[in-house]
Amino acid sequence: MISILRYILYILLSLPLLVYLRRKWLFSYWTRKGLQTAEPTNTKEVGLPEPEYVKVMHHYRRFKTKGEKHFGIYQRQSPSYVPINLDIIKSMLTTDFNHFRNHGFFSNVDDEPLTANLFNLNDDQWRVMRAKLTPTFTSGKMKMMFHTIVDRTSGLEELISTFATDKKPMEVKDVMSRFTTDVIGNVAFGIDCNTMKNPDSEFAYYAKQIMQLGHRNKGMIGNLLRSILPPWLFLKLGFKLMGKELGDFFFDLVANAIEYREKNNIVRKDFLHLMIQLKNLGKLSDDDKIVIKSSNGDGLTLKQVTAQCFVFFTAGFDTSSTTMMFSLLELALNPNVQDKLRDEINRVLDKHDGKITYEAVMEMEYLDKVIAESLRLFPPLPVLPRRCTEDYHVPGTNVVIEKGTAVSVPLYSIHHDEEYFPDPEKFDPERFSEEFKSTRHPFAYMPFGEGPRACIGLRFGKLQSKVGLISVIKNFKVTVNEKTTLPIKFYPSFLIFVAGGIWLDVEKLK
Repeated sequence: MISILRYILYILLSLPLLVYLRRKWLFSYWTRKGLQTAEPTNTKEVGLPEPEYVKVMHHYRRFKTKGEKHFGIYQRQSPSYVPINLDIIKSMLTTDFNHFRNHGFFSNVDDEPLTANLFNLNDDQWRVMRAKLTPTFTSGKMKMMFHTIVDRTSGLEELISTFATDKKPMEVKDVMSRFTTDVIGNVAFGIDCNTMKNPDSEFAYYAKQIMQLGHRNKGMIGNLLRSILPPWLFLKLGFKLMGKELGDFFFDLVANAIEYREKNNIVRKDFLHLMIQLKNLGKLSDDDKIVIKSSNGDGLTLKQVTAQCFVFFTAGFDTSSTTMMFSLLELALNPNVQDKLRDEINRVLDKHDGKITYEAVMEMEYLDKVIAESLRLFPPLPVLPRRCTEDYHVPGTNVVIEKGTAVSVPLYSIHHDEEYFPDPEKFDPERFSEEFKSTRHPFAYMPFGEGPRACIGLRFGKLQSKVGLISVIKNFKVTVNEKTTLPIKFYPSFLIFVAGGIWLDVEKLK
């Protein structure tokens, strides 16, 4: 009995040493690879912690000053490779794309259908889905959906007018999210969400759930387990990565909408109609009729369709509303830019009988520059994730990235690099004139990624953002309200979230 207790005591006494040695081994990974590394720290930050992408930017600048082409970091206890050199990034995203074709996220269409979306899918599943979905985002399909976006601008103008009339500050993210929710709800599902008039609508509720990163249906315990367990084990324990309530809502929504259209032979020129074609035919058709299910087996399942509708809704309402939020902030901070943009909007619309047409939007070159500069300062995805799928020798170096290693392409850092963008914190749309663009490395600016895995919906996102900004700037003057904290602070999250929100005063123009 004494000997057993002695062994237990030895084990307990040796545990701290074993933990220390394991930690030291784990966090020497990049050193053993011969790569400069940002050492992990246990120092507690005072106030609001910096987001990971801002911390990466500090390391990026330090190592670039030393002449390094890349460096290593640790996310939780896993190594992640961070490229600095743009030629290396170009090789990884294009020439050697097959080594970095995956984002590295979990997907399982059976246990968690919403995770089986295009953004999460890997390998052949991604290739097949990408090929099927690519035709849904052509310029022709954008024109088809364009009128739906424009139709929602009247509701946006009415909503903003209430703030102008009441002389109350407008929380921009909330207002623009309600606009994009109504647009996407109609384009994706053919449903009038009515979120601009009713902020407590069902769609608004689930949109907020999506935005609340870390929200899970089993509370604190679920959040803790999700952060330390692999996804497959998390699911085995009965938890949901997306939340059961959210998953059930979208599955029922899509299933009911498709069933109704197929039974009543209803055709609408929207995203859901294209998804019905992919479900029943396995491809898109120019035929405007509801087609009967094909027997060739190439069609998408209902769960697959739901997953694609979910990611279209999520990216469509959140990314565009964030882009418009930051654009409006910068326009409020730079009234000369705001006036110049308004002049262009009025001039071009006068040529089109005062109407927002697809052709009119395409003519607005300065608007394109304004949005491009906003996306430079605040890219929707500040760090582009990749997962190495087979051992990769980094060109021009002695470093080999092992299969399974995470890669973090530091978009936020690159977009704020003074080598490519002098005085990088300044908002200057002229950076995107043809003259200046021709002097930059093509991979110095990539807010939607680059290569075969670039964002498939970038055309729609930019189009929606442009229409929203036209509607606001044409009819209102925006200025910064004192409730906005400047310089702005970010929450420590995967995406860009502003602490305290962006608050603007709006004045109705005659």
